[in-house]
Amino acid sequence: MQVEDSINGWAHTNSETLKSYTKLKRTKPFNKASFTIQITLLVLTVLTIYAFFVFDYKDINVLQSTVETLLNFKTMFFEPTLNHFSFGEALYQVVVTLGLTFLTTLIGAIIALFLGLLAAENLSSKVLSQGIRGFVAFIRAVPTVLWVLIFAVAAGLGSAAAVIGMSFHSLGYLIKAYSESFEEIDRGVIEALKASGANWWQIVAQAVIPSSLTYLLSWTFLRFEINFGVAVAMGAAAGAGGIGFELFMASGHYFDLREVGLITYLILGIAIVLEAVSTNMKLKLQAKG
Repeated sequence: MQVEDSINGWAHTNSETLKSYTKLKRTKPFNKASFTIQITLLVLTVLTIYAFFVFDYKDINVLQSTVETLLNFKTMFFEPTLNHFSFGEALYQVVVTLGLTFLTTLIGAIIALFLGLLAAENLSSKVLSQGIRGFVAFIRAVPTVLWVLIFAVAAGLGSAAAVIGMSFHSLGYLIKAYSESFEEIDRGVIEALKASGANWWQIVAQAVIPSSLTYLLSWTFLRFEINFGVAVAMGAAAGAGGIGFELFMASGHYFDLREVGLITYLILGIAIVLEAVSTNMKLKLQAKG
C-alpha cells in the first residue's frame, strides 16, 4: 500500500511538473521590437480609419468614383490595343529598354568587381574596407531616380543621365553583394596561398573568383532584373526613351487606357521571361556547384 501511494505521489508530482513546464514553454518572453511594431501598426490602422471618416470629400461621390475606376481597369486590361504606334515599334522600344538595362548593369558590375575586392575585409585593410562600405551605404541610401536627376543637372534629362544614375546605384548595390560573397571564402585557403608565395592578384584569380563565381552571376542577374524595372520608370521620368516613355505618352499625353493596358502586358511579359531565365540559370549553377 505504501509502495502504491509512493508511485501515485510520484506520478502526481511529475504531472504537475510537466504542466508547469508546458505552461512556461507556451509563455513567450517579452520582445520589445515586436511590441513596438504591433503598436505602430495598430496606431497607423486607427489613424487610417479615422482619416476616412474626417476627410473632406467635397462633391466627390466615393461609390461612383470606385465604379468608374473599376470600369477604367476593365477597359485597360480587357481591351488592350495599340493606336499610336505599331507592335513592331513597341518591340523596338522594349529592346531599347533592355539595352539600357544591360549597359547600366554591365558598367556597374565591372567597377563593382574591383571595388568589391577592396571592400572585402579578408582581402583588404580594415580602413579601406570600412571607407568603401561607408561610401556604398551612402549611394544605396539615395533612390535611383534622385541620382538620375542629380546627374541630369550636368548632362541634361535623357539617356545619358539615366545611364550614369542607374550605373551609379547599381555600383553601390553590387559592391555590397560582391564583397559579402568574397568574405565567405575560407580564410585558410587564402592563408595557404599566401604561405606558398602567391601575390594578391594570384589569390584573387586562383581562389576568390572561382569560388564566388556562382554568387557573382546570381547577384548580377538579380540586379539586371531590378534595372529593367528602373529603366522603364526612367523612360517616363527622365526621358530616357524605351517602352517607359511610350507608357508615359499613352497615359499622360494621349490618355489612351487601352494602349496603357497593352504596354503594361508587354512589360509584364518581359519581366516574367527574365524571372524564368534567372531561375533556370540559378538551378544550373547550383547543379554545377
